[in-house]
Amino acid sequence: MAWAVVISVLVMTVLSLLRVNVIIAILAAGLTAGFMNGESLKSSLDILVDGMGDQASVALSYILLGAFAVAISYSGITSLLVGYLLRVLKDKRTMIVFVIAAVASLSQNVIPVHIAFIPILIPPLLKLFDEMKVDRRAVAAALTFGLKAPYVMIPIGFGYIFHETIQTSMKSNGMELGIGSIAQSLIIPGSGMIVGLFIAVFITYRKKREPAAHSFEEKDEMKETIFETKFTLKHGLTVVAISVTLLIQAVWSNLILAALAGLILMFVFRIVPYAKGDRVVNDGIGMMGFIAFVMLVAAGYANVLTETKSVSALVEISSEYLGNNQPFIAFILLSVGLVVTMGIGSSFATIPILAALFVPICLTAGFSPMATAALIGTAGALGDAGSPASDSTLGPTSGLNADGRHNHIWDTCVPTFLHYNIPLFLFGWAASLLL
Repeated sequence: MAWAVVISVLVMTVLSLLRVNVIIAILAAGLTAGFMNGESLKSSLDILVDGMGDQASVALSYILLGAFAVAISYSGITSLLVGYLLRVLKDKRTMIVFVIAAVASLSQNVIPVHIAFIPILIPPLLKLFDEMKVDRRAVAAALTFGLKAPYVMIPIGFGYIFHETIQTSMKSNGMELGIGSIAQSLIIPGSGMIVGLFIAVFITYRKKREPAAHSFEEKDEMKETIFETKFTLKHGLTVVAISVTLLIQAVWSNLILAALAGLILMFVFRIVPYAKGDRVVNDGIGMMGFIAFVMLVAAGYANVLTETKSVSALVEISSEYLGNNQPFIAFILLSVGLVVTMGIGSSFATIPILAALFVPICLTAGFSPMATAALIGTAGALGDAGSPASDSTLGPTSGLNADGRHNHIWDTCVPTFLHYNIPLFLFGWAASLLL
């Protein structure tokens, strides 16, 4: 059924906004999509469970990464970082948000570790955010910007994979375009995200936000401990372990191997006592286990949409009413991309699905190859920010909610949806008509 995608995504969104656990919301969406396509609840659940295996390696890598992040915290090196930032960025709330956005941007292109840095960098900074009264929603917006905008605009690292996926998908459907031209076509849509970041930082979340109650004695004690911390051999060995982890990830693009190597080195170097091994792993699961399981369930939901041909049916029925009005066609195609990516939660996985249906429509309507690339890239990127099942939102939440005081839906998903999907949609729409 063509409208199964729309209705199931609405089910997921409404339940999430009502503060129903996101895992339950995604499961309900998956069962809804299956049932609307004539599947029984049991067969829908079977399809969903079968699809969960596609993200097993990702889930394992996140859990190992969480354990590695906990091990790093034992070394105390993050206290050095927080102490430095307290001295350099004291009362510079806007500056620290942009610094975080810049660091996140490096994780997509220069050092392609994606969300791997978040559980290491962000949790130690939470008390600093409280001290400076930084609105964590601004930090969430900065993190999601850095996780998303660089791969949309820059064909390096994860960006190259994204642009190459667009190129390959277009070519397989009868339209050829070089990587350089694809990058040019996405500059305008990506610029919309820059506008969204500025609005979030300078307007929406500019004011100071009082944190939940903390004892000032605890804060003062925390600052005193941080300023007394000195760089030691243990910190140096921790830097070595982190460097090895980043190197393995950059060379072999294997986050499981990278996180496991870093974790082993933390024990070999005696930074973390062997007796603490169980606690480190358990704490790591506590930090990243939720995001890992959400990714598993989201993969199952995507499998339901794929196996029941829901996405294809939606685009095909939409194309019947498009005619030759290019502005209207672009609007509908981007709307379909928003709905599909909100459900699947992955820009990269959405591109091949959308390209197979977008390219024939764009050829018929007379869109240029660059305009078509802008539509496909924007439609794939739309919804990634704001989706409860996307690692672009789950990653920031995993770090910002380390102390249990940051809500995934209202503090990450809603802010990033409003500040990135709206300008991305408008700028992508404009790009499809100008190129």
